Amino acid sequence: MTDRILLERLLSDIKSNIRDLREASDITWEIYHTDKRARRFVERTLHITIEACLDTAHHIISDEQFREPSSYRETFAILSENSILAPEDLERFHKMASFRNLLVHYYERIDDSIVYGIFRNSLGDFELFVERITAYLAKQEEIK
Repeated sequence: MTDRILLERLLSDIKSNIRDLREASDITWEIYHTDKRARRFVERTLHITIEACLDTAHHIISDEQFREPSSYRETFAILSENSILAPEDLERFHKMASFRNLLVHYYERIDDSIVYGIFRNSLGDFELFVERITAYLAKQEEIK
């Protein structure tokens, strides 16, 4: 059985981070491109939000005793295999895992326009993740 309290805390963190990013409407492309603090805020907030998604996925995989993932991308695939994430949404989550690796391992090669594009156009992917995990938790509650 999953640790509902832990998962709810992680989901709350994800929602809070997305809210912070959405409220940063003052960070235009011009500001993002020229202001190191704005870039760091966006990059770091996206990074910790992705990590919270991965932590959520890993906790579910462990608690449900699903097969062990060999990569961050596979973490999301395992949730899809077990009907927690929808197969049609998997590409979004795979991109999220790939972006995390870019942020962590290839920092000097980060393309500002890609990060800014994610900041402005892909926050809904995190909200979708929260929706899918919330639905999973609701099903778990019904099973009890």
